[in-house]
Amino acid sequence: MEQTIKQTRTKHMTDGSPLRLLFLFSLPLMAGNLCQQLYTVVDTAVVGKQLGVDALAALGAVDWLNWLVLSVIQGFAQGFAILMAQQFGAGNYHRLRQVVTNSIVLAVICAIGMTAVGQGCALAVLELLHTPTEIQPVSIAYLRVLFAGTPVVMAYNFCASVLRSLGDGKNPLLAMVIASVVNISLDFLFVMGFGWGVQGAAAATVLAQLISVGFCLMQLKKIAVLHLSKEDWKMERPLMGHLLMLGIPMAFQNMVISVGGMIVQTVINGFGVVFIAGFTATNKLYGLLETAATSYGYAMVTYAGQNLGARRKDRISQGMRAGLFISFVTSLVITVLMLVLGPQILSLFIADSAKNGGEVLAIAYRYLKIMSICLAILYVLHVTRSCIQGMGNTVLPMVSGIAEFVMRTGAALILPRLLGEDGIFYAEILAWLGADLVLVPSYFYMMRKLHRTRE
Repeated sequence: MEQTIKQTRTKHMTDGSPLRLLFLFSLPLMAGNLCQQLYTVVDTAVVGKQLGVDALAALGAVDWLNWLVLSVIQGFAQGFAILMAQQFGAGNYHRLRQVVTNSIVLAVICAIGMTAVGQGCALAVLELLHTPTEIQPVSIAYLRVLFAGTPVVMAYNFCASVLRSLGDGKNPLLAMVIASVVNISLDFLFVMGFGWGVQGAAAATVLAQLISVGFCLMQLKKIAVLHLSKEDWKMERPLMGHLLMLGIPMAFQNMVISVGGMIVQTVINGFGVVFIAGFTATNKLYGLLETAATSYGYAMVTYAGQNLGARRKDRISQGMRAGLFISFVTSLVITVLMLVLGPQILSLFIADSAKNGGEVLAIAYRYLKIMSICLAILYVLHVTRSCIQGMGNTVLPMVSGIAEFVMRTGAALILPRLLGEDGIFYAEILAWLGADLVLVPSYFYMMRKLHRTRE
């Protein structure tokens, strides 16, 4: 007989109002993501204010390369968590433990591989992206420290994904709150106090995430159904193959998106350091704009996975409608806030009095306005993609990532020739739209397929 669940932080999403479940589950995730974005913003603000426009541009020049490593890790962790959510929803806790242990082994292999790739390719990629020579030394110094912490990043993403797959959105939130406080404190200490420059900002991020890993591990130990025994550590090739079939498409999807972003960055680098700095300032706000969308996405993966495992297929479409409703409302509120408060928020990153500061802020706000007005397109993307992933299909979302790549790179290579440097601002919007054009029909295809297979 399977163990009963004694840990109240786990949550079944197979009964109750979908709107209420998704919203309440998303709130702690949203708060956690906000905390994570807060220390990203503080990193950027401290570097921009303390070290100047060149240092800010150096951080922006490596954004997509850093995201490439991070997104592959996230793709595997989230892919593994899909099967965990399904086994949890089905009440098959013995199988859940086997999924967790086999996932741990794969996660360790992935972390080692991505650390080697990141450290080995960093300098060559910066040169390939035509990163201005005056900021290359600062960029590579920043990346070396970040990539050294890749195993820590994998550990956090894996632990948080396990917790979320079991319906626990509160402990990942607490982990992020702790990490945010530590990171912000260390930012001021390392950069402003010790004068360690961008390496100090990177070290603060890695150490903060290490503390969040420790917190998540303590919470996982409290969950009775995850108390592992020796027999749970039996490695199964079919199970590992299944996990990889879920994780690889998500990792590949993120990788393709990142490569598209690096192509965009190559175009941006051609516009000079001032433009790079302005673009970077808004890109650092991208995470804040996307925070709620990401949270609703995590909620949809768990919701769809658990209901599929419990054979409550009718609730998936109800959850999709609820997710889209709260997404539209949220995106509208954020759009209004950014249009009204955007200049004040962007001024946190660079002072008007700094060299070229006014020009940097003007570039940043032009980009922010365009991105904010089109935000609803991004929210549809996250909710729809996550619902499909929760139903166990990671191939169609991967195809949507390819569509993003085509639209993003096509726009980046063509629009600046027609509209000047402002044309690059539309590359991201068109990438979202390209993904939606794949995801929306894919969702209806998946629902028809589910109804045909209903017992």
